[in-house]
Amino acid sequence: MTDQTHAKVQARHLKRNAYLYVRQSTLRQLFENTESTERQYNLRQRAIALGWQTDQVVVIDSDLGLSGASSVDRQGFQRLVAEVSLGRAGIVMGLEVSRLARNSTDWHRLLEICALADCLILDEDGVYDPAHFNDRLLLGLKGTMSKAELHVMRARLRGGILNKARRGELEMRLPIGFVYDTESRVRLDSDAQHPASLPHVSAHRFGHSNCQGLP
Repeated sequence: MTDQTHAKVQARHLKRNAYLYVRQSTLRQLFENTESTERQYNLRQRAIALGWQTDQVVVIDSDLGLSGASSVDRQGFQRLVAEVSLGRAGIVMGLEVSRLARNSTDWHRLLEICALADCLILDEDGVYDPAHFNDRLLLGLKGTMSKAELHVMRARLRGGILNKARRGELEMRLPIGFVYDTESRVRLDSDAQHPASLPHVSAHRFGHSNCQGLP
C-alpha cells in the first residue's frame, strides 16, 4: 500500500463498516479452487490494516457457487448494494472485479452508488474512490475487461462443444434409466430401477443406429 492509497481512507470511512464480498462462479470451483476462496477471505486483513476494527468487517458470502453474469439471483450482491445505498459501507472489498460482477450494468450501478454514498472500493491491486475521475475510469476499464473475459470463456467452451459434435463425439445428458456404454451407444441402465414405461420408449428418440438394448 502506498501513502497515496492510505490517504483515500478517511475517518468518515472508518466510522462505517467494511464489506467483503466473496464469490465463486460454480460449486465445482468452490471445492476445487480453494486457494482463490481463501485469498478472498484474507482480504479481511487488508481492511484491518487500513484501520477498520475486526467487528466492523462484514463478510457476505451467500453467493458462493453462483455466476456473476447477473445480479438477479445473487441475494448477497443485492444486500451489498443495499448496504452501500443506506450509507452503512465505508469500503467494499472483492479480490477482483469479476468476483463482484461480470455484468457491465451491475458493475457500473455499483460504482455509481459507491460514488454517491462516498464508499471506497478495494481489490487485490489497491484502493479506489469511485467519486474521483481517474479511479472511476480505471474501475470502469476493469469491468469492461472482466466482461470480455467472460465472453472469451463462453466462446471457448462453445467452440469445444461444437467441435465434439462435428466429430460425432458429443454426449448429451440422457433421461433417467439410460446410459452410454463403452462405445458411446445408448443403453438401458441395468443397475437402475426402471419405471414400467421405460421399455416402451421408441428407439427413434436416440436414433436406431445408436441404441442398443431398446425395443
